[in-house]
Amino acid sequence: MHNYSDVLLTNYLETMKKIKKLENNTDLLNKLFAEAIRSNWNSEAFSDYNGETLTYAQVAEKIHFLHRLFEAAKISKGDKIALLGNNSSMWGVTFLGILTWGAIVVPILPDFSTDNIHHIINHSDAKLLFTSEAGFEKIETDHLDQVHGILKLHDYSIFFDRNHQISNYIQVTTERLKSKSLSRESFGFGDFKSDDVCIISYTSGTSGFTKGVMLPRRSIYSNIRFGQDNMPLKPGEKIVSFLPMAHAYGLLFEFLFPITLGCHITFLTRVPSPQIVTKAFQEIRPHLILSVPLVIEKIYKKRILPTIDKPHLRLLLRAPVISGVIEKKVESKLTETFGGRFYELVIGGAPLSEEVEAFFRKIKFRFTVGYGMTECGPLITYASWRIARYRSAGKVVDRMQIRIKKDKSGDDTGEIQVKGDNLMKGYYKNQIATKEAFTSDGWLKTGDLGYIDKDGFLFIKGRSKNMILGPSGQNIYPEELEAKISNLPLVQECVVKVQNNRLIAMIYPDREMMEAQDMSFGDAELKLKDIMKQFNKDQPKYEQIADVEIVDVEFIKTPKRNIKRYLYT
Repeated sequence: MHNYSDVLLTNYLETMKKIKKLENNTDLLNKLFAEAIRSNWNSEAFSDYNGETLTYAQVAEKIHFLHRLFEAAKISKGDKIALLGNNSSMWGVTFLGILTWGAIVVPILPDFSTDNIHHIINHSDAKLLFTSEAGFEKIETDHLDQVHGILKLHDYSIFFDRNHQISNYIQVTTERLKSKSLSRESFGFGDFKSDDVCIISYTSGTSGFTKGVMLPRRSIYSNIRFGQDNMPLKPGEKIVSFLPMAHAYGLLFEFLFPITLGCHITFLTRVPSPQIVTKAFQEIRPHLILSVPLVIEKIYKKRILPTIDKPHLRLLLRAPVISGVIEKKVESKLTETFGGRFYELVIGGAPLSEEVEAFFRKIKFRFTVGYGMTECGPLITYASWRIARYRSAGKVVDRMQIRIKKDKSGDDTGEIQVKGDNLMKGYYKNQIATKEAFTSDGWLKTGDLGYIDKDGFLFIKGRSKNMILGPSGQNIYPEELEAKISNLPLVQECVVKVQNNRLIAMIYPDREMMEAQDMSFGDAELKLKDIMKQFNKDQPKYEQIADVEIVDVEFIKTPKRNIKRYLYT
């Protein structure tokens, strides 16, 4: 008699055989999800942390309801539907429902300001919005141009119905499905083209700088297939989803990829602190962990450093034999912090501290560092922890190519450029930005600097763009923050920099205003800190300014009067 895990594994292997036979079909992405749901019908699929659990069959039923609702509401292939809320089972169900219907998902980070949310919904031409209670509180419906209705994420009831038709569609759909049971055998999705856009992911949320990355189905499929082929997971194994699913990294590798393997995903439904994350890891004991450096570095500083910084331990760590025993114990303690049974911890979204990486490698901790960007949905490079190299971001992933565009200096370092299946189709309604993003021969210009060693490992040296990566992998554009801050009272010029993982605003104050109000530089600094507190109220948490630094002379500029930012950041 086979045990439960044997049955799941058999189902998974059969699913993979079927998928390989489908490689030449049109819509490989929809078939991945349909096969996974059918093969794992009675298995646990999604759980909200300390909340309810849905099986794959229940997920299928909710997706089926959404599809019939979209049909009744005449939502067609290519129509945009916005999705706003923290990670949750119903966020995941709704995302899958939109994606598999052939509509385009517009995920919105829940900590965007009201103006940013309005802008993204309007710019994307969204016809429907699914949102949480907290998300709806940020919305003013009079400012939404084209949205027909706003539905509650948790139960699909109505927040807003412009023409009083959505509620009728819901009622009709509910009545229609009452007498019909969903069949596992017949469950499936329609076919679409691999180059069809399925996600528009906004890399920033403020007007004037907003760019909606158009990700085609081939990009999502290619990222998922790479995960299946290179990241060890089996049906029924556990994943904790805590990275924001409105961001490509968390969406693909804590959610979409594990679904296709029949994994059980637990969503942390609030923005989690490192303490909450580690508590969840220890309770759920996930088999694969995705993280960003901020969480890892805080755990290192709070749980590891206090131990190894004790004088007697520092002395013992210098003894070759004894140090090996201590390092093994530290590695064991760190592994238990993350639940104890993970195959690998994958870090991405921002650079990992050199100190932390060196220590992790010394104790042989099972981690690796990858590299990607939203425009590649997101993967560009990765290598398993077994072969990863110190300070490297891995090797180029399957179905992608990478090259270094060197300058005339003869140095091996140059701009990282990529092409392949993972690539976006461009920026929505922004032909100028799209054209600027690609070379004349079709390679995406990442704006990052790096070199590739003789074995194909990529090493990233810095950023040619000024973009800053936030603590959870969010894109932060300092120029747009500087433009906003420069419009505040008492600000003449501004440069935003990162210091100890915090955003600092260097400000040259308005000297005329200072003189008119008889202010010293100390007075100006106190006043500007108060102004910045008000400014932060309208900013996403990861774009809030942590401190103000006053400068008493103008910033050095180019002949075109642009500030030479590299002198200050």
